[in-house]
Amino acid sequence: MAAAPALNTDAPQVAHPSGAEIIELIKQAGLREIVAVPDIVTSDGLLWPISRDPDFRLTRVCKEDEGVSICGAMSYNGTRAILMMQQTGLMDSLNAIRAIGVDYELPIVMMVGLQGKDPAVHPDQSAAYGVRIIRPVLDAMELSHSLIEEPDDVAHIPDAIAQAYAQSRPHIFLIGRSPEAL
Repeated sequence: MAAAPALNTDAPQVAHPSGAEIIELIKQAGLREIVAVPDIVTSDGLLWPISRDPDFRLTRVCKEDEGVSICGAMSYNGTRAILMMQQTGLMDSLNAIRAIGVDYELPIVMMVGLQGKDPAVHPDQSAAYGVRIIRPVLDAMELSHSLIEEPDDVAHIPDAIAQAYAQSRPHIFLIGRSPEAL
């Protein structure tokens, strides 16, 4: 019988945020509508548990900019929604976010998985160009955003969502580490 492969003990150990806690905080913020394009970073810890949770209605979309439009439309009748996607979709959707979220002043709230990000490296120092440029692009567009990597980073979720709706402006949660599955 072959021996099991040795674990790589040289890899830095990092803590991951709790998917269950993020889901609970989304509920506390009054969000029940989830609009999503599947994202490998958030699927196990967030999207699949949300899809089985009767407190949510999940709408799957083909393109991220469709999700921006849907979330913007829902805000007109007071329905709070969150759009889930990865950063490549965010980059594809910047013009829709600019028009619908900024010019029309609608509260588009997004959770964006940083696909290709090393969990031990800050996004600004990522070897992946598509990860490294996200925060500078959002800063240049003056879009409110926050990073969720550590377990304690999730505590601000309800306040950030409330502020987005109070100010009728977008907020983007950048998920740098896969949330732990339930």
